[in-house]
Amino acid sequence: MSWSSPKSTDSNQPIDKPVLLPQVVINTRPVERAAPLTEHLQAAGMSVIDMPMLTLEARPTTEQDMGLMRQWFAGNYQALVIVSPTAAASGLAVWQALEHERHAQKSSENASQQKETGFTGLEAPSHLIAVGEATAAVLNDAKLAASSYQVLQPLIANNEGMLAMPEIDSLQAGDKLLVWRGLGGRRLLVDTLQARGVHIDSIAWYERKMPADAMTQYEQWQTQFLTQQSLQQTTSVAQPKPIVIVSSGTAFEHWEAIVKTVAAKASESNKDKIAGSPLQLNDFAYVVLGERLANMVARQQLSYWRVEDLAPATILAAIHSPIVDSM
Repeated sequence: MSWSSPKSTDSNQPIDKPVLLPQVVINTRPVERAAPLTEHLQAAGMSVIDMPMLTLEARPTTEQDMGLMRQWFAGNYQALVIVSPTAAASGLAVWQALEHERHAQKSSENASQQKETGFTGLEAPSHLIAVGEATAAVLNDAKLAASSYQVLQPLIANNEGMLAMPEIDSLQAGDKLLVWRGLGGRRLLVDTLQARGVHIDSIAWYERKMPADAMTQYEQWQTQFLTQQSLQQTTSVAQPKPIVIVSSGTAFEHWEAIVKTVAAKASESNKDKIAGSPLQLNDFAYVVLGERLANMVARQQLSYWRVEDLAPATILAAIHSPIVDSM
């Protein structure tokens, strides 16, 4: 957001009009995915706080997971959908191990030579569909055989975009789809295809948890923000409503729990040192990904921008556009 200094005397504005401070943006994306967005918004003049509401923890690979991978490897699925860079990296590691295993079996009589030559590339047995640029990049960096399936992407990086892809839209009753994902997540793709009679298996390579220090980090930020806000009340400096960027329902649930818990604790404590009233959910504006999240915040009468992908340019453009006021 563009902003002017307290000494600005734009002839189109009253001289005593409050001057806006840089827009505060809270980026709740996981640490490993936050940097490009944070850097883009900072370059646009915004004050960005990285406050992850999710941490991704690897899950043990089970025998059932390996069985599904071997079925996919054998060509039993019409397509493989990969929903995140983390899922792509985890699945690739197992895929590569299975590829080595297959080549070792084929060349058991000459194992030393096989070890030296290795394999020429990963051979995908079905369509590969990556949700988003970052996920596609992980797959494209792997050694995919030129004669194998290429990495496909939906025009819009969400469940709705995938449903519109010919490779997904053409699936019929009896077809099979494998999904690499994290534990939980949105169900639109799965529910829609299952209603069509498509058999869907999934491997949850990781799970999403609330970071251990998330509440402490929020409390510290709120104290600083409210102290600054209290000082500004005696000046001509105005503070815009902070913006929170949320990319998943689980992250929003964690954010909601923290904001409500900290507000309740601050209100009940006689020893509370916060300069002003604790912040509530409606003291923020939200940038949310997709229809499900938009409905979640709308039900709570929160103001928001809805985006269909998490590209930094998309989010910046949304922030500069009219907001949806659910009040």
